[in-house]
Amino acid sequence: MKVRAVVFDVGETLIDETRAWSFWADWLGVPRLTFHTALGAIIGRNGHFREVFELFRPGFDFAEERKAAVAAGYEPVTAADLYPDAVPCLRALIDARYAVGVAANQPSTTEAIVQALGLSLAFVASSETWGIEKPDRAFFERIVDELGLPAGEIGYVGDRLDNDVRPAAEAGLRAIFIRRGPWGWIHAGRRRPRDATLVVDTLAELPERLARLDAG
Repeated sequence: MKVRAVVFDVGETLIDETRAWSFWADWLGVPRLTFHTALGAIIGRNGHFREVFELFRPGFDFAEERKAAVAAGYEPVTAADLYPDAVPCLRALIDARYAVGVAANQPSTTEAIVQALGLSLAFVASSETWGIEKPDRAFFERIVDELGLPAGEIGYVGDRLDNDVRPAAEAGLRAIFIRRGPWGWIHAGRRRPRDATLVVDTLAELPERLARLDAG
């Protein structure tokens, strides 16, 4: 079964989150190296990322603090945060006649950043808009509904084994693992995830790898 559509995660797939994590370290008044080290330790034991905030400020209300940060001028995601290979990859896949979408655990404001790229995307969605978060199977079923294709003809690209690769594969999609960002490296290292149809180190590889996969 050939892949006819490719849907992308955002954080550490299309977007480099280094600026965002560094901002939160500064917001909490914690040295960046210390904050990043603590985050890595939490990822390594499969904890939720919000535990890092609780560690440095017990009782931290992430939703309220994010509102306060935004009011103070913080932008969680900007076009400047895009990895250099992100837009060229999206364009190449669209030119190759794949249906291309974006769906991730993100605030709804992230949708506008992606839509402003001016690409012919099949859809752009966030967990906030849908009211569903990965790894919930319903998130991936919603992707299938949006595209109107069999799950096996849809590739889902993400950097996390727990939120992206495993649940996408369990929902019948073709899981594509991109090995970058803290979750990608800490959870997988150099290993090939068992549930991944493809593994890439950069999005620049993806169009050719998909073409080869479809060619058998």
